[in-house]
Amino acid sequence: MAICVFCASSQKIDQKYLDLAEEVGTELARRGHTLVSGGATVSCMGAIAGAARRAGGRTVGVMPQALVDLEIADTDSDELIITGDMRERKGTMDARSEAFLVLPGGIGTLEELFEIWTARVLGLHDKPLVILDPWGLYEPLRRLVDGMYEQGFTRPNVFDAISWTTTVTEALEHLEKPALPLTPHPDEIGESATG
Repeated sequence: MAICVFCASSQKIDQKYLDLAEEVGTELARRGHTLVSGGATVSCMGAIAGAARRAGGRTVGVMPQALVDLEIADTDSDELIITGDMRERKGTMDARSEAFLVLPGGIGTLEELFEIWTARVLGLHDKPLVILDPWGLYEPLRRLVDGMYEQGFTRPNVFDAISWTTTVTEALEHLEKPALPLTPHPDEIGESATG
C-alpha cells in the first residue's frame, strides 16, 4: 500500500528522531509498501526516504515549486511531483495515499495531522491514521483534544478516528488493518462540522 508519512524537516532535532525515521523507512520497504512524503532531503523527511530506498522500497515525493527552488528536493525519489503551492501538495499527498502515519514533527506536521484527522472524523475518508510517538511529544496534544471533547468542542468519535502508538511495529500493524468505520453517536446526528 502507499503510506503517507508526515514528519519533521527541522535540522535542530535530536538524533533519535532521525533514527526513528530511518527505522520506519526501512520497515515500510521491508513490508513492501510505497512511501509518500513531502519530498525533501532534510531531517526526518530525507532520513525516511533514503532508508526506504536503501531497503529496496519505492518513494514518492511531493513538493511545491517554492521549496524546490531552495534546492532541498529529493531528486532521488522514484517519483518527484512538483506542485504549485502547499495546498496542492497536501491534496496530492492525500490522493496518492492509502494510509497516514504521523511521526514527531513541528507545526507543519501538526497542520497535516489535523487536516487528515478532521476529514476522518467528518467521514470524508476512511483511511487509517496513526501517530507514532515513542517519547511522548504529542501527549500534551492528546490531553488538549481530550479536554476539548469533555467540554463539547469535538465529536465523540474524535479518538475513534486515530490510533496512538509507541513502536514502529505497532504503528505499521495498525496501518495495515482496514480502518474501522466511524459510527455517529446519537448526540452528533445533524452536526456538519467538528466545531
